[in-house]
Amino acid sequence: MRRRRNRIVATVLGLLVWMGVHAADTAKVLSQEAFVNIVRAYHPVVLQSGLQVQRAGAEVMKARGAFDPTAGADLDRKTFDGKQYYSYFRSELAIPTWYGIDLKGGIEEVIGDRVSEESTLGKTAYAGVKVSTNSLLFDKRRAMLRQAQTMSDLSEAERRLAVNDLMLDAIYAYWSWVKEYQVYNVIRNTVRINEERLGFVRTEFFQGARPAIDTTEALAQLQSFYLQLNASRLAFANAGIELSNYLWLEDGAPAGWSEEIVPDSLSVMRGSEEADVPSLIALLDKTPLHPKVQSIGFKLDFLEIDKRLKSQYLIPKLSVSGNVLSKGYNVPTDFTATFLERNHKVGVDFSVPIFMREARGNYRSAVYKLQEAGLEKSRTELTVENKIRSYYNEVMALKQQNAIMKQAYNNYQKLYNGEQMRFEIGESSLFLLNTRENKLLETNQKLIELRIKWQQAYASLLWAAGILG
Repeated sequence: MRRRRNRIVATVLGLLVWMGVHAADTAKVLSQEAFVNIVRAYHPVVLQSGLQVQRAGAEVMKARGAFDPTAGADLDRKTFDGKQYYSYFRSELAIPTWYGIDLKGGIEEVIGDRVSEESTLGKTAYAGVKVSTNSLLFDKRRAMLRQAQTMSDLSEAERRLAVNDLMLDAIYAYWSWVKEYQVYNVIRNTVRINEERLGFVRTEFFQGARPAIDTTEALAQLQSFYLQLNASRLAFANAGIELSNYLWLEDGAPAGWSEEIVPDSLSVMRGSEEADVPSLIALLDKTPLHPKVQSIGFKLDFLEIDKRLKSQYLIPKLSVSGNVLSKGYNVPTDFTATFLERNHKVGVDFSVPIFMREARGNYRSAVYKLQEAGLEKSRTELTVENKIRSYYNEVMALKQQNAIMKQAYNNYQKLYNGEQMRFEIGESSLFLLNTRENKLLETNQKLIELRIKWQQAYASLLWAAGILG
């Protein structure tokens, strides 16, 4: 088990280095860009959605098969007591066309003493066409191909939608992990400072420069930070485990997790101040390209094809087929006399339901479905636009809050540094210094939280615009 865990950790670290992660002493630093690349490359949701697109492409190929030419031959022969009753041989090539006209041609050979009366003895050849009013403008074969192509486009939009949602969850998890790491580092640094301060206070107590109560107060402050450090270490470890849900290997196995992996410590500092946020108008212009809107648009196309097919059944069914015949396998030179006047075969099939209730009902149902999908598309477009506006407002507000909180942190840092200097020269009390330190720590944690919120809100803005996938 330990050997397998070490192999997984080594594979993960190697993968991170390959994706652009750099080393920092004994730790491996995972940036957001490297993390996103890993998720896009190996996460099962991404791979599954890609397979769905490929499967839709296979369905398109299947639908194209309805237009494949077919060649066939059959032989039916009976000989009994030395007498040949009949022998039928047929060979035919059928070519369906896009415009609903079926072409066919073939040869026949009929011999025997007891063949059917309508059969022509000897060798004959024929070529013909079949046309139906229901398929001349549009038919089921074309509808199935068009719908398969639409479903292929729909599967691509659904793939982008699935990846868009996945990347939002992954980026949220990443920045939650970064936040816990930043808080852990701040508290760890605070613990180090307080350990040094406790030693300083104890030294001054033994020298008679400070009362014994100061050592108790310094120890109590340090112990409270020990508790916070323990809690922050646990939160950071759990956030890493949560993040590992999005890390997978190339062979489809989960990557596991290692405490040696840490976030990019500089990424949280490059927040709203340096980000190039797209304009609201530019984001709103992307609404028609949102995968959710596009998927509904493709559903509309699918339903429009279905409605067009249903409308063909409102037309009375008239099917006309005709073959020109030739004795033997040679083509006569006198086409008009030989084929059109004497050697031909014609068939006509006509039917129409008296009330056409089934056809009219199917057509009306298709129209209503199309109207429902149109309303859904309008509602979805409005929802997407409002989400973009909402997250854009949040990003801009958090940018301002970050700037204010950064100024407040700098001011509290100055107050703390001044109080530290006064304490070291004996002009301030440990109580005041601890108060300044607690306020500085609180402000620092709020600043980290606001920066993380901005990063997550910015990711949500891109998600709302549908450009994370």
